[in-house]
Amino acid sequence: MSNLFQSAGLEASAPKPLAEALRPAVLEDVVGQSHLIGPDGPIGRMLGQGRLSSMILWGPPGVGKTTIARLLADRADLEFVQLSAVFSGVADLRKAFEAARARRESGRGTLLFVDEIHRFNRAQQDGFLPYVEEGVVTLVGATTENPSFELNGALLSRAQVFVLNRLDEAALNGLLIRAEAHIGRDLPLEASGRETLIGFADGDGRYLLTLADEVFSVDEKNLDSAAVAALLQKRAPAYDKSRDEHYNIISALHKSMRGSDPDAALYWFARMLTGGEDPRYIARRLVRFASEDIGLADPTALMIASEAARAYERLGSPEGDLALAHAVVHLATAPKSIGVYQGFKAAMRAAKETGSLAPPKHILNAPTQLMKEIGYGDGYAYDPNTETGFSGQNYFPEGMPRQQFYAPKGEGREAAIKARLEAWAKIRNSSA
Repeated sequence: MSNLFQSAGLEASAPKPLAEALRPAVLEDVVGQSHLIGPDGPIGRMLGQGRLSSMILWGPPGVGKTTIARLLADRADLEFVQLSAVFSGVADLRKAFEAARARRESGRGTLLFVDEIHRFNRAQQDGFLPYVEEGVVTLVGATTENPSFELNGALLSRAQVFVLNRLDEAALNGLLIRAEAHIGRDLPLEASGRETLIGFADGDGRYLLTLADEVFSVDEKNLDSAAVAALLQKRAPAYDKSRDEHYNIISALHKSMRGSDPDAALYWFARMLTGGEDPRYIARRLVRFASEDIGLADPTALMIASEAARAYERLGSPEGDLALAHAVVHLATAPKSIGVYQGFKAAMRAAKETGSLAPPKHILNAPTQLMKEIGYGDGYAYDPNTETGFSGQNYFPEGMPRQQFYAPKGEGREAAIKARLEAWAKIRNSSA
């Protein structure tokens, strides 16, 4: 090992970044992932039974994917081979598989760790299959993207997917305590400064230790929140407008509004804005939500969402953002109904099933004498002229049983609509 350092112009005792110096030496030292590697976790149970199967580790950056893979190889007594899908190609994979096969023939297994495995294309992913099936390698892939979308189904069927947690405040604080023990002194932080430092890390343990390295290097003491903010550059929150995080957060916004929680809805709306999402995309989703989840329970919701979208088009950011915030709060606090949404879907299904059935003749116009003679418009009742303003005539195609597509439950303004529909149903039934 010393020769390796010397050949690189370094001494083995040269200072290392905290993130490298504090890399866990055993699985028990990995923080925040006990649900997987603890004795009762799925990986922990595997090791307890003396086996290790191929797996995909899915989680955000800096939560221990590479470290866990390396320690699994140590625990299972396997040769650890690491590749990155960013820098490796077919030739690198072929060499790794050939070496693993030769190693297996000599009695030693191989754990092949592939970082950012989702960056390999479909054909390259297929190339793993025979070697995984034959047991030439135990594959451990790491990805920050949803494997359901980014990995082949064939590969997923041969590897278990394990979700790693974003590190919580307790886990991050534990890393800082380890860093202080390693350095031999406390971080020069007040309680508020420590909280800010942890907040800056955004669940990423590696990034937290990088920031701690920077704080340890300053001569000042008792840094508060403002001093830490001035010293460190907060990175942008993890948000990719074209990938999994985008869909996760718009889903969170939708479900918060659907669950009538304006505070959570405003939070996810703000998360999308600070992540760089196009507010016009959010505006379109708000209009859709007003139609789908609120409907006639509050007819003003669609008007407010549409007007907020128009206001944003006129004003842009940041002024127009407030108009969208108004819409978010209104939609979250409005009564909810999916009566029209469900009715429309049911009507679409019926329309596809019934094909080209014609309207009943009594509701067809008869602009010619021939059409009158064959019954067009015959017996049509003009509802506004009836005693109740409702005739109860049939408007469905002849031969098609009447169906109810729109069935409001009576939320918000749909209460009056429901009562009116029930009254009309009684008139229709009595006239029938």
